[in-house]
Amino acid sequence: MTAPGPVLVIDIGGTKLAAGVAEPGGRLITWAQVPTPRVTDAEQLWRTLESLLCQVLKTAKVAERGELSGVGCGCGGPMEWPAGRVSPLNIPAWRMFPLRDRLAERFGGVAGQAAEGGIPVRLHNDAVCMAAGEHWRGAGRGRRNVLGMVVSTGVGGGLILDNHLINGASGNAGHIGHVVVDPDDGPVCACGGIGCLEAIARGPALTAWAQEQGWRTGQPDVTGQDLSGDAAQGHGVARAAMRRAGRALGIAIASATNLCDLEVVAVGGGLSQAGALIFDPLQEALAAHTKLDFARQVRVVPAALGQHTGLVGAAALVMAGHMYWTGD
Repeated sequence: MTAPGPVLVIDIGGTKLAAGVAEPGGRLITWAQVPTPRVTDAEQLWRTLESLLCQVLKTAKVAERGELSGVGCGCGGPMEWPAGRVSPLNIPAWRMFPLRDRLAERFGGVAGQAAEGGIPVRLHNDAVCMAAGEHWRGAGRGRRNVLGMVVSTGVGGGLILDNHLINGASGNAGHIGHVVVDPDDGPVCACGGIGCLEAIARGPALTAWAQEQGWRTGQPDVTGQDLSGDAAQGHGVARAAMRRAGRALGIAIASATNLCDLEVVAVGGGLSQAGALIFDPLQEALAAHTKLDFARQVRVVPAALGQHTGLVGAAALVMAGHMYWTGD
């Protein structure tokens, strides 16, 4: 029997487009990324992604057709799943963009199981891919019940229960970013709700809140990294912002743990790199809201695969589909 070939893997978010080529076991042969273009034209954004994909295939010396085992992709939501028509909140150029079909057309696959010489093309929410990657090869390896979270431009999640990805009715199960953590005084979320975790803890919302409190007022291009850096230097407002985000995360994780009896929660994304500034208030809030013995056993840890977790998870959709894919 012929050994499986490599997988073209993709991670699409509001901040960056990342792509790579992965071995069947999940190790990346090569990878690259570019900033997500701030464009309004859907085809221009597609061309940027297509160029990146061709670049990583060339670097890996893998032919576009004939050598790949499949294409795995994570993309910010919401989306129509499993059809793969995407409308990422933080990428306004794509609204109902048929990303799965376009990838299949371009790279010789079929939007489903391999047939007639084609290869499977599988697309899921980027946070779902993060969860799959951490369960397959990262911080949740060897555990059966894992929540993976991305805290970056947005806040998303994916849920693994009893060693299988839980999709839900529309493919959006595990979307912890829209768990309500402050229904009375919380900010309005992009989804239209009030007090969602994402409305508080996503990077742009957090920097906006800090600027309202007097941190770097009048500087339009500040980032979550700037905020965490100033917090590490002892800036009072920056530290308060980190504590605010950590507390919201802890409350949301407590709710998910009490509901799903989780063993591990792996937190990735840019904001998770703030370390104790985020994780200390997170753990305090978690302890305050998990009083049942089973819930107190959960471990909340940084994502072990770092910036590659979404790409490894995209490979898992193809190479470990028996655990992570039911969309065909």
